Amino acid sequence: MTQPYRPLSHAFLAPKSTYCRPASLSQKVTLESPAMAVMTDLERVMAVTIGPGNSIETANQRMIAAGVRLLLVADDEQQILGLITANDILGEKPLKHLQRTGGTFNEILVRDIMTPQQALDVLRLRDVFRSRVGDIVATLKSFGRQHALVVETGEDGDTQRVRGIFSATQIGRQLGMTVAPGEIAGTFAELEAVLLS
Repeated sequence: MTQPYRPLSHAFLAPKSTYCRPASLSQKVTLESPAMAVMTDLERVMAVTIGPGNSIETANQRMIAAGVRLLLVADDEQQILGLITANDILGEKPLKHLQRTGGTFNEILVRDIMTPQQALDVLRLRDVFRSRVGDIVATLKSFGRQHALVVETGEDGDTQRVRGIFSATQIGRQLGMTVAPGEIAGTFAELEAVLLS
């Protein structure tokens, strides 16, 4: 037989109390910091996913509720089919889809505008371990994207598992500056110039 549950003792919040923040968000980050300092580690943070048959309005609402700008598109077996971003939903992709197929905005599904799995550029975790924040910013520039997925490879050498996500917005937040995809520069001097402007 289990013991009866008892309420815990309590106290009042002390003046000048602060709040905890995830270590990755509270660290002072520079372009020379290890890249892992700005990666959202999916072993520590739950990935936000959506099915391909959901509407893009549902996807947008899920992003807003979760405070993210990217959803992994997964099937019932949690296999990644692609990804969808806020830019996909709010940009020109829905209009182009409607021009090709007709219909209404409310009929557009995630699968219609997502970036499919076979078109996703990914970074290897082993490379990220040896990289700096500036390297990741330069990589996002070369991708021409706001986000990059990080994968770890299984023991068989073939199986991949998405371990993390880099976001230009998150990196900018941690650097204390705006890092916009169109403004991402390649060399350290260019990076510094962009971030200081």
